[in-house]
Amino acid sequence: MRCRPDDIVTIEVVVMSSGNPLSNNSAVYGQLNCGGLSPSTIASEQTYSGPQTFLRAPRAAQASAGDFAILGVPLDIATSNRPGARLGPAAVRAASAPLADIKSYPGGFDPLSHVRIVDLGDALLDYGFPQTIPAAIEEAAFEVVSAGAFLCALGGDHFVSYPLLKAHARKHGQLALIHFDAHPDTWTPRTGPGGEVEINHGTMFAQAIRDGIVDPSRSSQIGIRTWVDDPMGMNIFDSMTVAEKGAAQIIAMVKALAGDAPCYLTVDIDCLDPAFAPGTGTPVMGGLTPRELLAMLHGLDDLNIVGCDVVEVAPAYDHAGITALAGATVVYEQACRFARLNGARPASYPVPGKVLAASEA
Repeated sequence: MRCRPDDIVTIEVVVMSSGNPLSNNSAVYGQLNCGGLSPSTIASEQTYSGPQTFLRAPRAAQASAGDFAILGVPLDIATSNRPGARLGPAAVRAASAPLADIKSYPGGFDPLSHVRIVDLGDALLDYGFPQTIPAAIEEAAFEVVSAGAFLCALGGDHFVSYPLLKAHARKHGQLALIHFDAHPDTWTPRTGPGGEVEINHGTMFAQAIRDGIVDPSRSSQIGIRTWVDDPMGMNIFDSMTVAEKGAAQIIAMVKALAGDAPCYLTVDIDCLDPAFAPGTGTPVMGGLTPRELLAMLHGLDDLNIVGCDVVEVAPAYDHAGITALAGATVVYEQACRFARLNGARPASYPVPGKVLAASEA
């Protein structure tokens, strides 16, 4: 249950006698003023209690126009190294709960006051018939997209981006890909005996380019630090380039390349260095810092982003939940971006010693 700032919630505390909850007990009642504790996102449970939905948003059977819709895609049969990303959606949802208790930083606003977030649960995937999974993901995503909602998917391994891209391209046409990752994922795909697409988390973007649903000339891959012989025309900003040029310059180039094209944002959590995101299937040294990633995500507001996903969180290899928290924060930043587009007015802390001009005050 969620409450608004002006709500008064009555709480009951049962005082037990002799440790027996069934006899000689008394109840103490009190009233809790939600607005006195935190912004409008406060929940009536602790952050470590209650149902797991993203940001404690309502669970919904389907999305409506204007919704920011969360859909889990618990797939990890396409991973080439350590499995476990099928548990990523649950871990990201759990890590998101504390983010719902305070206002955004930077910005100082509550995104849930500006965005109608719904959690659709997880797509139903039949592991007994893996050849049916790509189409099942595509149809689950297209149902959301065709309703006029903005879809943010929680992976799952990175293959899930391929059917998600297909669903978005059915509505928006050819897409520019904004891709944060350690791997370019454009290795040569194989086809099955019936011509079916390979289910592989390292070849799906090559397949998407071959299919014509991704325009490589307007797409950017950021944080890359593995080699592929044929980048297939993608614009690669590897992790060393990010460190050398800085986040602001990288995003300026990404935006210039994408222009006004419909963009799909995909964030493989292994774009971060393993020091910051150990809970992933294929960690690679020398990655982005969380500050670099967040700075670049904050610069994407001007792009026409039509959908996104966060993938490859594998909680079995995580430490203290930091990888899941990174994934949840990436999704949270997209909710904040959506809120800014819907009229949220960001604030900032005053810079010590700086006198603000009238236009900045």
